[in-house]
Amino acid sequence: MKKLLAFSLAIFVVTGCQQNNSSDELVLPAGVRLVETVNSTPDDVVISYQKFELDNGLTVVLHQDLSDPLVDVDVTYHVGSAREQVGYSGFAHFFEHMMFQGSEHVADEEHFGIITESGGTLNGTTNSDRTNYFNTAPSNQLATLLWLESDRMGFLLDAITEETFENQRETVKNERGQRVDNAPYGRVWETMAMHTYPAGHPYSWPVIGHMDDLNRAQVDAVKQFFLRWYGPNNATLTIGGDIDVSETLEMVVKYFGSIPAGPEVEKMPAMPAVLDSDRYATLEDRIFMPALAMSFPTVSLFDQDEPALDAAAKIIGQGASSILYKNLVQTGRALSASLNHSCSELACTMTAIVVQNRQTGENLADMEQAVRESFDEFVARGVSDDDVARFITDVERSQVFGLQSVSGKVRQLAYYETFLGTPNGMANELSRYRAVTADQVTDAFNRFIVGKPAVIVSVVPMGMTELAAGADNHEVEQLAPEEPMSGLAFRPATDSFDRSARPAVPNAKPISLPTIWEGELANGVRVLGVTNTETPTSRVVVGFEVGQRDLEPGQEGLSSFTAALMSEATTNYSLAELDAMQERIGASVGFNMSDYQASASLSVLTDTLDGGMEILVERLLNPAFNEADVERIRGEILQGIQQSKTSGPALAQDALNQAMGKPSNPLAHPSSGTTESVSNISRDDLVSFYSANFPEQMAIVLVSSNLSQEEVLSALSPLGEIAVAMQERPIEQISWQAPEANTIYFMDKPEAAQSSIRIATNGPLWDVNGDYWHAQLMNFNLGGNFNSRINQNLREDKGYTYGARSGFSGDMETGTFIVSAEVRADSTLASIQEVLAELAAFKAEGMTEAELNFMRSAYSQRDARAYETPSQKLRLISQMATYNVDASYLDQRNEALANAQLNELNALANRLITDDRLAIVVVGDKATVYEDLQALGLPIVELQPTE
Repeated sequence: MKKLLAFSLAIFVVTGCQQNNSSDELVLPAGVRLVETVNSTPDDVVISYQKFELDNGLTVVLHQDLSDPLVDVDVTYHVGSAREQVGYSGFAHFFEHMMFQGSEHVADEEHFGIITESGGTLNGTTNSDRTNYFNTAPSNQLATLLWLESDRMGFLLDAITEETFENQRETVKNERGQRVDNAPYGRVWETMAMHTYPAGHPYSWPVIGHMDDLNRAQVDAVKQFFLRWYGPNNATLTIGGDIDVSETLEMVVKYFGSIPAGPEVEKMPAMPAVLDSDRYATLEDRIFMPALAMSFPTVSLFDQDEPALDAAAKIIGQGASSILYKNLVQTGRALSASLNHSCSELACTMTAIVVQNRQTGENLADMEQAVRESFDEFVARGVSDDDVARFITDVERSQVFGLQSVSGKVRQLAYYETFLGTPNGMANELSRYRAVTADQVTDAFNRFIVGKPAVIVSVVPMGMTELAAGADNHEVEQLAPEEPMSGLAFRPATDSFDRSARPAVPNAKPISLPTIWEGELANGVRVLGVTNTETPTSRVVVGFEVGQRDLEPGQEGLSSFTAALMSEATTNYSLAELDAMQERIGASVGFNMSDYQASASLSVLTDTLDGGMEILVERLLNPAFNEADVERIRGEILQGIQQSKTSGPALAQDALNQAMGKPSNPLAHPSSGTTESVSNISRDDLVSFYSANFPEQMAIVLVSSNLSQEEVLSALSPLGEIAVAMQERPIEQISWQAPEANTIYFMDKPEAAQSSIRIATNGPLWDVNGDYWHAQLMNFNLGGNFNSRINQNLREDKGYTYGARSGFSGDMETGTFIVSAEVRADSTLASIQEVLAELAAFKAEGMTEAELNFMRSAYSQRDARAYETPSQKLRLISQMATYNVDASYLDQRNEALANAQLNELNALANRLITDDRLAIVVVGDKATVYEDLQALGLPIVELQPTE
């Protein structure tokens, strides 16, 4: 396997990353030194790069990939929540938000606007150990990206005002509400950390911060945090894509070279947790299914025992062939059970997560005992060479699939440079993991897990603490906040150019659509394929003309139930055997059922495509529908239905379906079905539905591979031997129906910290370049991007939400327009009023000339990053197959974009955005928001969750 993989990756590096600047040819600008150059050879598994360092300490990593006319710029600062002071948690994440609020030469919100207008995308993330900011855009925008990133590195502080500070404080609170406080199981990980690490440990508080600490933050303290950690000497600038190395270095020096270094930053020592006994903690939550989190402290990132512990976690608790799956999920005792070894810079933990099946009558103490017994079983049975080989193949597979985009390669180079001090980490990591032996896995598990204490967190439904694994026995120490840092002086930068002037943008390089080929299997099934030579991977999607749309009343959930069973055992192999077969060859096979189509998919390393096809065909043709599996999956679906009632967004979708869908519309019911319908589905019903549609309704095969068309068709030949007899589906124009007058549809979610809002009406059906396409263009400035009117109003101006958006969605039968947001409970009424005002203004006045130009620029340039990865290419040909169009439809849309007139788009807005037939869905705490809603003077229909 090692030899084959190395050979394949060598092909990938040569074809995808052709370099035209060798280190011998480079004339370095003043203030830059070359640290190292790494090139690939046929025996290496590496990403080619050159590493430089500026006089101010900034590390620069350049990777050239000429395969697409785009560029990715990543700035990673070696600062995360672990660098925060006691009592000021959340500062690193808070600063991630502040970095998007403008700098001295970039206005508030302009950063997002500039990159969006250029056809690019951007974001930032924070974890315990680092914060990164990343941008992907057409390659002619490189100077602009560097100007933006350097301006916020060197010229941010003067732009931080009390107003922007308070606005982002509210945004972070809303993010915490949406992702933590109002999300089922949202507080598990911070509860685990509080009980695992001693008070004051850098990992003892959550990355997003505690609410009290966020309220304590002041502008001066935030500025001091920036001055301490955001210097160039604590950052890595990684640039990948269609670049000229010499020109790029000149730009880097121009924009970053004048920024003064910050205080010296020392590497933090490893600080694994140490427990003297089991610690039990109970967390009550608004959930239906109890869950157990059981965590053991281990080592730290890149420790010599990390690979062996990763292997143990894989064997015990990952995949259908694992011990935990066999003992807990396959038996129906749990709905899910997994074990993961998670490593951060300072400490690692091995954590088992078990979601209990409430129908068994067991409690979480039983689940804890089952996990411990599974550990004992692992020790007793030992580790085989096959176990280790499958683990190594899985590691190799994940590395290769992670390199399918320039951004994926850039992110990996930045990661290894930040934490290892060299971007060349992938080869080292693969070497470490390939060297793992069965004895090492057993030894590491015995030293760190067997007989060692753990933190056991029980998550139980409100008022049901009797289900907990054990009585709480550990008190979390509360430390007084430290004095915030002070005394760091502002470090002004002096430039020899006018930084306030945006860089000139050269003409964009022409964009080539991927070459799409068409073939046919022996049974007449159409094949659409794209060749992707950048990674040695293949993806095959077999499409069937059947979905939820084809269900009769009373069959709700039958299609998704069938798909779940097709992912289980076959008549020839158990599920564990199939899972092991896939792992040995680096393959993944899955089934999906959507509204109109079903699909069987295979992702595999190309060297083993033939073996992957054998597994795909086996699972497609021979599902066993074992009675035990049927009942187990039924139980999982039924409990999932109950669990969905604890999620605000899920309840909002349910309410929207009830408000706008007729009972006769199969798409107006939950895809998982109802308690009654799922309970009544028999094994015979499942077998009959499968037999009527699989494989007879096979309509299309979609492929992305580094192989040629002839090689792909040869590999697909087993599918061509299958008899098909596809029946055309009658299209009857099932539709969603907006109410005759504006109506509020309310669903109670007691004590919800946020309200889920959906405002919807009818919209056009999918088309190439008619109303539907023009509606996408029209909506862009209303609610289709970060700088849109609705998002700017609710998030940036008012601080009501973490994000708000609107959009048109259409297919061959249905079309809708929906505004969605999760808002602070106390802003529910105001949020609705603001959205209604935005809709009314847009309907009456439409967009401005400036907004039209902004939209046209963003849409016209985004194709540079639209067809880079295999998944993106497959989405393109999937849409072509679904709507029976060829690639010329993209040219038609681009022509419509170029010719779109302001008055035409505004007339469309006036026609499509109604102000009198809106379904206004609100899911929130009735005790606190219902009375406010009455102020709207609209009829209110109270709904109950679908049973």
